[in-house]
Amino acid sequence: MHALLTHLHEVGFRAAPRPLGIDDQEREVLTFMPGRVVWPDRFSLLESPEQLARVARLIREFHEAVQGFAPPPDAHWQALIPAEGSDIIAHHDLAPWNLVADGEDQWAFIDWDTAAPGSRLWDVAYALHGFIPLSAQPDRQRTDAGDRMRVFADAYGLDEAERHQLVPMLGRRTHSMHDFLRNQAALGKQPWAVLWSEGHGDVWRTDAEYIEQREEQWKSAMLGA
Repeated sequence: MHALLTHLHEVGFRAAPRPLGIDDQEREVLTFMPGRVVWPDRFSLLESPEQLARVARLIREFHEAVQGFAPPPDAHWQALIPAEGSDIIAHHDLAPWNLVADGEDQWAFIDWDTAAPGSRLWDVAYALHGFIPLSAQPDRQRTDAGDRMRVFADAYGLDEAERHQLVPMLGRRTHSMHDFLRNQAALGKQPWAVLWSEGHGDVWRTDAEYIEQREEQWKSAMLGA
């Protein structure tokens, strides 16, 4: 993870912390990213199409910056969920709870611990779930979800083929979170077992079903059909 963050800093990507080494208690030390996470209390920062587009461009900038990264031979990744594709080292948790915003000035992504081989579209599918959001929960559902998805796709720069690939991936990526929590809970592993007992698995499952039932809507929104 430190090698990845060092690379991002060296190529000019500033929306991630920079590693400073290991302290005398064997703890990783990173630069502090000022601000507070967007979710849940500051999600209104992403209400406008312009700010949503800013997030999409930030993710694209990360994906461009990581393209030239060559992991060291002894790299170890905490890959929690098998990804579809392996064209980059993906973040795997690009979501409002990992976006730190310091007002309008500096926005950055944190929590890089689960960065691992993956794909740009796998990262984007997860990001769309959180940043649109694509949710079955009554208090999170958006009547403008399709419009926001189009804004995100345009700002990120998805081409037509990628949009066709992405739509069916949305449900699979969301289902993968439910399956991961279920499997880890069955093994008694924490903190996943607690999250499962608190009903997080049900949330991911119903969100996945909501997304899958509306695939034609998402396809129409992203392709302008």
